[in-house]
Amino acid sequence: MFNVTIINAKGSLKKITILIISLFLIFILTKFIKRFKTNELFTINISNRLIKCLDVEIPSFANIYQKSNTTIKNEEEENTNIFIGEILGVELARIKEKTQTENNNIQQNEENTVNNEESNNSQTQNIEQQDENQNGDVENIIETAQTEDVTQNPITESFNTEINGVKIKNETSFTINQETIMNNELDINKNNILIFHTHTCESYTPSDKYPYQQTGNFRTTDLNYTVSKVGDELTNYLLGFGFNTYHDKTYHDYPAYSGSYDRSLKTVENVLKTNPSDIIIDLHRDAIGSKSNYDPSVKIGEDVSAKMMFVIGTNGGGLNHPNWQKNLKFAIEIQQKANEMYPGLFKPIILRNSRYNQHLGKAACIIEVGATGNTLEQCLNSMKYLSKIFEQVLK
Repeated sequence: MFNVTIINAKGSLKKITILIISLFLIFILTKFIKRFKTNELFTINISNRLIKCLDVEIPSFANIYQKSNTTIKNEEEENTNIFIGEILGVELARIKEKTQTENNNIQQNEENTVNNEESNNSQTQNIEQQDENQNGDVENIIETAQTEDVTQNPITESFNTEINGVKIKNETSFTINQETIMNNELDINKNNILIFHTHTCESYTPSDKYPYQQTGNFRTTDLNYTVSKVGDELTNYLLGFGFNTYHDKTYHDYPAYSGSYDRSLKTVENVLKTNPSDIIIDLHRDAIGSKSNYDPSVKIGEDVSAKMMFVIGTNGGGLNHPNWQKNLKFAIEIQQKANEMYPGLFKPIILRNSRYNQHLGKAACIIEVGATGNTLEQCLNSMKYLSKIFEQVLK
């Protein structure tokens, strides 16, 4: 039987040679036809007719083909295509890699779409929540109250000038003349108020109600826990009293702290083009100073509120600032009323040589709300009393 197979093979040598040459030519052609996809080439059953020919000449080929066909069929069911030799394997591997990459991209896009939708829903909820709390409850604010100093970690307060009971710490070379300051007419638009923050990321001692992850020393970029949140509270109360209030929450001290006042200057100048205001409040938290747990506080009714402090700039540093005496008069009038309504709520005014961008308004000022030892709750409490003072002075 073995000898018969050899004889038949010799008789079919010519046909086998033609078959091999045909397969080789087809393989070469497939490499140059770029528009023809590899998986399409595989679907062309180029061997069926030729192998039938071989079945007649070499019966053993039938068994080999049957096994090969079964293997190929199983591999097709598993989406693994094998062509001629290792070259086709490489091509198929590239196709598989490309398909996997495309699938991963599709999956990532779907995940991003879901995340974006969730983010948009969250932003919508926040906006709706802000709309619901647009105006503060101004009806129940105590107009006058006996207060109690409850500062747990006090720092000695000093002053060297006093006008109408308002204490001033004058750090400039200017002599403060009471008549000159108080006789200076304060002709301002009392309806429009601009609030912003040169140091937007200043934050407070974390509490159970307002915990947060610090991104600096008593600083965070999450504006829900910074002095910006205090600005939101003041804005809502002032709106409740009928003032046209604009609150800008632009970052000026992030990512760099240096140059904050240069950046806030540009912000305020741009805001004033569309929202003209004489009353311009740069809301801060007092610096860390010598004690990080310093928490100037006063109890008003049942509220523990952070103490506040005006910082007024002058032209003592050499920059043009024609409004500084008007700014000082505005601060004195506000603090004089505060002393009547809520004694101890304000610390002495600080007068400094730096301008602090206060040349932009006739009633421009820095108001430091609390210090690093205060909690955000205490500072939020202060805003309803500050808004009530504004209402009494500016009505």
